[in-house]
Amino acid sequence: MSMDLGSELDEQVALVTGASSGIGSATAASLASRGARVVLASRREDELEELEARIEDDGGEALVVETDVTNDDDIDNVVETTLDEYGRIDILVNNAGLMPLAHIAEGDRETLQTTIDVNLSGLIKLTHAVVPTMIDQESGYIVNVSSVVGRFLQPNSSHYNATKAGVKTFGDSLRLDVAEEGIHVATIEPGSVDTELLDHIPDDELQSDVREPVGSMESLAPEDIARTITFVVTQPPRVDINEVLVRPIDQVQP
Repeated sequence: MSMDLGSELDEQVALVTGASSGIGSATAASLASRGARVVLASRREDELEELEARIEDDGGEALVVETDVTNDDDIDNVVETTLDEYGRIDILVNNAGLMPLAHIAEGDRETLQTTIDVNLSGLIKLTHAVVPTMIDQESGYIVNVSSVVGRFLQPNSSHYNATKAGVKTFGDSLRLDVAEEGIHVATIEPGSVDTELLDHIPDDELQSDVREPVGSMESLAPEDIARTITFVVTQPPRVDINEVLVRPIDQVQP
């Protein structure tokens, strides 16, 4: 049986957070290449507009909505703008995240709170804003990007580990509430990925310590995770892929 790989997601609308770089940018481009109309959400509007131009040059459709997932008004705005423009939301990719690793005794409270607000609270609030539309549609995919450290812990990361474990628990719990509504929920747990997340580590010595083992392996590319997410959302409706752990072949810790 043949399939046109450029059309599985025709007429579907995908909202991707953290779309200005890394996994979010690659995922938005991948979904657009399969026919989805992609809403690009992030705080960095210039980078979003560059991605929008690349997608449109390749024949896709994209809409930029500057969004800070820690801001309730921004959350409402991106959902309302998407519905005003397209009338539906078929795929939500909760990808926005920060990784400001620090020992708990040395991290400042603002950094701890921001990590929780971006990685977990914002994800939950945006999902809360989108789910009613998916219930009305009786269909939808919610893909939450967690991390390998949500399952296998690493030191100097207690606040970060907690947010990523929370993402997984939220996704598992959410599925109990929405599966009967035809809504699929997946948690993606990447290992080492070549993105700017390491730049978020404020302490130079700790950043160097983390970069050392990462530099000893061939990290995943953002496109590897994008392909994984695209695979999840292009399955038949009867298939509900709930969890995917993806690591480089030579990553053994964590």
